[in-house]
Amino acid sequence: MDIMDIKRKHALPSATEALPGRDMPMPVIHDHTVLGTPLTGPFPSHLETAMFGLGCFWGAERVFWSIPGVYTTAVGYAAGKTPNPTYDEVCTGQTGHNEVVLVVFDPAVVTYADLLGVFWEGHNPTQGMRQGNDWGTQYRSGIYTYSDSQAESARSSKSSYDQRLQAAGFGAITTEICHASEFFYAEPYHQQYLDKNPAGYCGIGGTGVACGLGTGVGA
Repeated sequence: MDIMDIKRKHALPSATEALPGRDMPMPVIHDHTVLGTPLTGPFPSHLETAMFGLGCFWGAERVFWSIPGVYTTAVGYAAGKTPNPTYDEVCTGQTGHNEVVLVVFDPAVVTYADLLGVFWEGHNPTQGMRQGNDWGTQYRSGIYTYSDSQAESARSSKSSYDQRLQAAGFGAITTEICHASEFFYAEPYHQQYLDKNPAGYCGIGGTGVACGLGTGVGA
């Protein structure tokens, strides 16, 4: 890989630099292979939606589908510029998208604060455009919010956890927090990948620093 490829994968493209994409959305499998629930809405009205990026979405999705109160999860692409991107296009760094997990949950069973605790403790949010050995804009840390209350909780938790991480010797948090843009479902073979391939790659891992929010990964 030459120096221009490296630079491109570490910088988000402008609207004019981004790949054009397509009008046709990705086909979506109907049911979650672990939970047995639909991957697409409309979802029951008592449920809420969250979206997180914390590195390779295969391992990230497995973390969230294991939480009691999570109704369904799906992996896909968000926070970019190219409509209906493919995985190969996202990997070029020229769509601007992040690999993300859509989490539909019952707030009477698991709170948004609980999910934030899982998010923070489940990866290293100080690494910029990479996560462990996975590097590029698609592996950046991100929280994509669906309401003002989610945004406020996300910002507050970021400030609190940033202090804990820096006290433990880590750098500043690089997580982006922004309103959730359109979620584009990833190809069917990516959905619940580690259920279909139990020995498959999982590149995410936490810092070992507790965030003191919600129940955390160890619950």
